[in-house]
Amino acid sequence: MAYGPVLALVFGYLLGSIPFGLLITGAAGLGDVRKIGSGNIGATNVLRTGNKGLAAATLVLDALKGTAAVLIAGRFAPELGLWAGLGAFLGHLFPVWLGFKGGKGVATYLGVLIALAWQVALIFAVVWLAIALLARYSSLAALTAAIVVPIALYFLSTPQIAGLLAVMSLIVIIKHRANISRLLAGTEGKIGAKG
Repeated sequence: MAYGPVLALVFGYLLGSIPFGLLITGAAGLGDVRKIGSGNIGATNVLRTGNKGLAAATLVLDALKGTAAVLIAGRFAPELGLWAGLGAFLGHLFPVWLGFKGGKGVATYLGVLIALAWQVALIFAVVWLAIALLARYSSLAALTAAIVVPIALYFLSTPQIAGLLAVMSLIVIIKHRANISRLLAGTEGKIGAKG
C-alpha cells in the first residue's frame, strides 16, 4: 500500500484530464471551444457557444470525474479517495493531452466535494446559485463558494477533508486571478454572454 497514494493520484489525474467540454462541443460540430470566450474547456465557456444543453452536459461530466475518482479509489481505502480526488482536480486543470492547459476546475471541485461531504456540496451549490443569480458572474459565484466551503468543512467534516478542499479552494482562486482583475475593472463577462 506504500504506492497507494501515488497510484490513486495518477488514476484520478487520468480520469480528471478527460476534456469533456472540448469533446462534446467538437462532436456537436461547434468547433474548438478553446477558441471562444475565455479559451477554457469548462461549462461556463461552453455556455458561450449558446448551447445550454451542452454546457449542462459538460458541467455534469466534469463533476462526475471528481466524484468517480473519489468513490472508486475510496473503495480500497478512504485516504486513497482523497488522493484520487486531488488527482482528478489537477487533471482537469492541467490535462496532459492539451499541453497542461485545462479548465478552472470548479465543476470537478464540486464533484470531489459531493463524494466527500455531500452536505457541504449543497452549501456550495446554494452559495453559487445565489451569487450567480444576483450578480450574473460565474467567476464571482465560484470564488465565493470556494471560500465558504473550507469554512463549512471545518465545522462539518474531518480535518483531512477540510484541508484538502482548502488547498483546492486556493488553487481555484489562483486560477481565477484574471477574472478577479476583470471583476475589479468591471470588464468581466456575465453568465450567458456569447464569446
